[in-house]
Amino acid sequence: MKLHRGPGLFLFLLLCLSGVGYTLASRLGYLNRLQARFFPSAKEAVRLSPGDFPAGVAAPVADVASVPLRPVLVGFSPRGSAAALLLATGGATTLDAPGAPPGAAQGLLKTAYALDARAVLFARDEELRHALAIGAENGGVDMAALSVDRLADWAPSLRDAAPRTVMLVGRSRGQEALAAVGVPDLASLRGKRLGVYPMSSSQYFALWLLSRIGMRMSDVTWVELPSTLDAGRALREGRADAVVGLWGDVELAARDRGGTVLATTADAPHLIATVLVARGDFAARYPDAVRRVLRGLLDAGQVVQKDPAQAARLLGDVAPYLGDPSEAIRSAPPATLADNRSFFGLSGEAPVTYDELFQSASALFQKLRKRAPAPLAEDTRDLGALKYVSEARGP
Repeated sequence: MKLHRGPGLFLFLLLCLSGVGYTLASRLGYLNRLQARFFPSAKEAVRLSPGDFPAGVAAPVADVASVPLRPVLVGFSPRGSAAALLLATGGATTLDAPGAPPGAAQGLLKTAYALDARAVLFARDEELRHALAIGAENGGVDMAALSVDRLADWAPSLRDAAPRTVMLVGRSRGQEALAAVGVPDLASLRGKRLGVYPMSSSQYFALWLLSRIGMRMSDVTWVELPSTLDAGRALREGRADAVVGLWGDVELAARDRGGTVLATTADAPHLIATVLVARGDFAARYPDAVRRVLRGLLDAGQVVQKDPAQAARLLGDVAPYLGDPSEAIRSAPPATLADNRSFFGLSGEAPVTYDELFQSASALFQKLRKRAPAPLAEDTRDLGALKYVSEARGP
């Protein structure tokens, strides 16, 4: 049989030789050189960011100052547990006017631990996230009180800040609530308009409620609110059939329209936990400042437990939408040292630990957002200061 040598065979041999030549040129680096010379914009750009390196690399070799020579700024969104922070700092301020509040008394951090610290108020959680991301040196904050679900959801955007959870501030035991008008029970939410601020722990609570009654996210019509504080207004104005927000706000709105509160975090007292998060560079540079903040907050928490009157007054001044401040503190009390020990697995037992809460929230938001996994829970906490304070105070 005679082999037919047509143009097809020639083309096949040419392709083979081209492939061999391309591979050889690539291995020898000729292609990279040609691309860099004739097509420089085609080369993939590698963007470096602070999150590519350990947060503490710029810390001084020896302690130049144990605490910053400026006020330590701690951001927060009002909750009952923030009462301890307000008592420890003497009141709340804002980033627009970060000085001490007019007429404010010195807080426990100043009088007992010689630390100048300011509690910085944020109405929207998204603004608090941004402030933590940029840091106090750039117009933000050094530390922030965030719910664990927010930290898990925001982990990718906070990567450069290398946030480290250092203590439990408190848990919501009725602070978040779902209120509705014309909806008799949770099962009747199907097909209704549900208003929620998507960048808040209220959304996390709403998702938990839907899972409890076997509903899918598509079973309700989501109404996106500009902030948690808009929940009551949205219900009053009829923009939503049900809303999730702060109890003091949504309960009053529902009552005004003949509605009712259908659920609160009293049904899930371990779901929304607020933790104190420090920027990685701040914690590495000023570990003593972190320890003093923890001591001050724990001391203030004990004072709130014994006599909440002064803390309730401070809380009522900055967050009247929480309703009765004493009731707000009862529905989200400041965490004790024992609460911290059990929550972080140092001693005792907790129904839900920090690691469990963070990992489950991370998995949920990864599922919803269809994005890469968040860091492991153990990589987002730094318990050195808490252990130090815990050992110093004994059993």
